[in-house]
Amino acid sequence: MSTASIRGLYAIADTRVLAAGELPSRVAAAIAGGARLVQYRHKDGGTERPRNEVEDLLATCRRLHAPLIINDDVELAATLAADGVHLGRDDTDPSAARTRLGRRAIIGVSCYDDLDRAVEAQAAGADYVAFGSFFASTTKPEAVRAPIELLQQARKRLTIPLVAIGGITVHNAARLLAAGADAIAVISGIFTEDDPCVAARRYSTLFETPGKHATSAALYT
Repeated sequence: MSTASIRGLYAIADTRVLAAGELPSRVAAAIAGGARLVQYRHKDGGTERPRNEVEDLLATCRRLHAPLIINDDVELAATLAADGVHLGRDDTDPSAARTRLGRRAIIGVSCYDDLDRAVEAQAAGADYVAFGSFFASTTKPEAVRAPIELLQQARKRLTIPLVAIGGITVHNAARLLAAGADAIAVISGIFTEDDPCVAARRYSTLFETPGKHATSAALYT
């Protein structure tokens, strides 16, 4: 799987926001609105719901040609042949995940506000790293906050894509893109809206015009 797909809107399908029966339809709407990558995120424990949901969600993503990444659960990703896994601080090492999932899998790593962790993740074979929370997040209000300047620093030291997450809205996203983010990960800004397609389109259009963020970029030079 090419890391070229790790650019643009990264839709996080969090089961604390999305009810069981609505996952495939609302994710399909987000993809129609321009989401390039989807992550399935289930933090409430148990395995029965994830297995059933991911099978349906994977079929939807395959049909619409969007990679599906599983949060935390390497074994679930391997069993269902998902496109990859996203690893947090307490999850499997990226190199072990690579061994389990194979060379074509997308492996992402949460790095919070820690650039050294990101450098280590790249060396261990990660395909992208995620930084944040950059802004106050309703989904994870306790999340570590990262300065926007961290993206500029990471851009100088890393060659893999950078994903920004945490409280991102259509009004503050341009600041992250100007600072070096390749992708923006969004939960509430898409999936708490009445129409995820319309909501996703508002974000995805930010990536469509080269140089659109030049004014914002001046703030970080």
